[in-house]
Amino acid sequence: MNTLIDKNFVAACREFLQAEQVLLDEPMRLHTTFEIGGPADCLIFPANMAETQRILKLVKEYKLPLTLLGNGSNMLVRDKGIRGVVVKFAEPMSSIRCEGTRIIAGAGALLKDVSECAAAHGLTGLEYACGIPGSIGGAVFMNAGAYDGETKNVADCVRAVDAEGNIHEFSKDELELGYRHSVFQTNGEAICEVELQLQPGDEQEIRAKIADYTQRRESKQPLEMPSAGSTFKRPEGYFAGTLIDQTGLKGLTVGGAQVSTKHAGFVVNAGGATAADVVNLIHEVQRRVKEKHGVELQPEVRMLGEE
Repeated sequence: MNTLIDKNFVAACREFLQAEQVLLDEPMRLHTTFEIGGPADCLIFPANMAETQRILKLVKEYKLPLTLLGNGSNMLVRDKGIRGVVVKFAEPMSSIRCEGTRIIAGAGALLKDVSECAAAHGLTGLEYACGIPGSIGGAVFMNAGAYDGETKNVADCVRAVDAEGNIHEFSKDELELGYRHSVFQTNGEAICEVELQLQPGDEQEIRAKIADYTQRRESKQPLEMPSAGSTFKRPEGYFAGTLIDQTGLKGLTVGGAQVSTKHAGFVVNAGGATAADVVNLIHEVQRRVKEKHGVELQPEVRMLGEE
């Protein structure tokens, strides 16, 4: 067991969590869409808000570093992994229910499943999310968006837990949702439940829009290869993928990391890529695009852990 994790902390967690909810020295490549990353000292999967409260209180009591994750779809875990405790909101916390024109989802619910639930109930406003490979909690954290839709247009209320284990409810106006930004990037609270306000629509029209977005995404994006989604933020007045393509960087590789030959805005794991490969490739793309176009690209991918 990693010496940073007190065995008493693990024992305390296992008093109220199942064995499969607490994993030690767990390779993070198994828990991110990039399929890259060293071990987390301790990886925990809460199943509800009450468990999250108890976990965060214990983390504070034992003075352990804490990292919060959604589906692991917009991040790169570095090669030496993550010290301390990683709390991942995944399948155990993925309930979805519909109440009138509102959908209430656990933080770990996948966006594609929430989008499908909305369609099945004839609710419009979430079609854009059908192909985003993240969770609803991660979507709020990053204000995820696609095809002229974004989370801030539908998120109405979020329940989160702070380091002391207190539950806070955030109204739409308190979420501070902007371009790839939310209040949770600065307040450190764990998103546990999200309420979405949608509008009544025609199910056939909703499904037609989803089919259109899905076809567009599948034809243009390298979904068949592990990645973290769009690698760079959109620079003002430009598209990152277009700039990278115009710089002639499609197919550029460093180790196992590659600028996708299908869409230059994606760095993909072409096989056995390390986090160092990805970081070095990102730096090379930034350097060459700056040299050719005078534009500084900023990574959209969050980088966590130790090099």
